[in-house]
Amino acid sequence: MKKSITIVCTAALFMLACGGGEEKSTIPEPTSTVNTSNSSSEMHPGQKLIAKSDCIGCHSVENKLIGPSYQDIAAKYAASDIDMLSERIINGSKGVWGTVPMTPHPNITSEESKEMVKYILTLKK
Repeated sequence: MKKSITIVCTAALFMLACGGGEEKSTIPEPTSTVNTSNSSSEMHPGQKLIAKSDCIGCHSVENKLIGPSYQDIAAKYAASDIDMLSERIINGSKGVWGTVPMTPHPNITSEESKEMVKYILTLKK
């Protein structure tokens, strides 16, 4: 009986954390100094891809989280680095921004990761 109650409580907490089932949870759109519109049709294609991914768990536009902010990345790199940064998104990396490694994202295509990088580079101050 105690095990059943624990399972039910765990399932209920999981459902609450995931949006409760019926209502779909939405990932908040990243804020940027480039695009302040809330309309997804006006978002940069790379920004749309980032919003659908798990990137916001480690990165934000303006502030360092687990990984660097997008603005810090934009300040460090140029358009000539798109291919290299795209590969880091797909394959992961370590030691570039500290001791915490970047998780690989093998399900993101090269074209998608390049669009993400192009968007991030638009955030250069």
